[in-house]
Amino acid sequence: MYNQLISKDTTSLCSDKKFKFIDLFCGMGGFRIAFEQNNCECVFSSDIDIFAQKTYAENFNEIPFGDITKINEKDIPNHDIICAGFPCQSFSIAGKRLGFNDTRGTLFFDVARIIKEKRPKAFILENVKGITNHGSGNTLKTILNTLSDLGYDFKYKILNAKDFNIPQHRERWYCIGFRKDLNIDIDSFCFPKPQTLTNKIENLIDDNAENNYLISDTCDKNIKKYIKEKSIDVKNDTLAYEVRASRCQFKNDSVSPCLTAKMGTGGNNIPIIIKQHRRLTERECLRIMGYPETYKIKKGAQAYKQIGNSVVVPIITLLAKELVRLLKKEDLS
Repeated sequence: MYNQLISKDTTSLCSDKKFKFIDLFCGMGGFRIAFEQNNCECVFSSDIDIFAQKTYAENFNEIPFGDITKINEKDIPNHDIICAGFPCQSFSIAGKRLGFNDTRGTLFFDVARIIKEKRPKAFILENVKGITNHGSGNTLKTILNTLSDLGYDFKYKILNAKDFNIPQHRERWYCIGFRKDLNIDIDSFCFPKPQTLTNKIENLIDDNAENNYLISDTCDKNIKKYIKEKSIDVKNDTLAYEVRASRCQFKNDSVSPCLTAKMGTGGNNIPIIIKQHRRLTERECLRIMGYPETYKIKKGAQAYKQIGNSVVVPIITLLAKELVRLLKKEDLS
């Protein structure tokens, strides 16, 4: 396996003016789509989920390597940029300012050890909004302390997909960093400005779908109960979610609720188009994440799970564009 890892020619990282990146916790490849659109080349990908590996291979003709904790950082190809939407786990000793050792036992440690060994020019990290207050703020403090100790300047911000013409209420933490010796002014990195929402849910849902997406009579009954109780004005794109006998939530503003990995458990965890008495299809969910129509994915629970775990492609594309702009500027200086 390791021979395959180091077989790619990375002796001249920028001679072809293409920055090289690695795609950690790659999932469906949202980072890859975004960076390839910005003329970058992927030289390594990794994800432990075998179903995600199959989806990735179907779209990029490359099977990602598996468990990153089992891969020696020395065997990963040299690269300019590291992309990682790493899972957020508990940091048992977070905040004690033990530097690099603070993150052992977490998947962020694997990101950090690769950064320490390969010294990429830049990184982009993505996580849930809750990382900012996880562990009373100590988790984020530990991550940022580690990145600083590794020799990187960084900048982070919470961005919501609905503010970038993607009709989904999805707040995520994005962190961009550059190696300090490059002397890139981190304040010169500009997070994208909000856009007017013109791409609404009604533009992304189909007029009908196969019968297997139809909801049960019980689910329909629960929805109608809460429509009446909450006096909901049901439109063509009104969505119901978290539908239970005890509760039901609605989105009536042309924006989808946050799509989560829980959709993979089926049932009423997938948002429901009330007028059509059915759940969103996999293709509709892909559109709500900003994936192109050409993207391939099998139907079923694993597809919904992968989509819920994915990044919003258009946001990553905008961030990648700005990151690459500054790296090119540094190359010319």
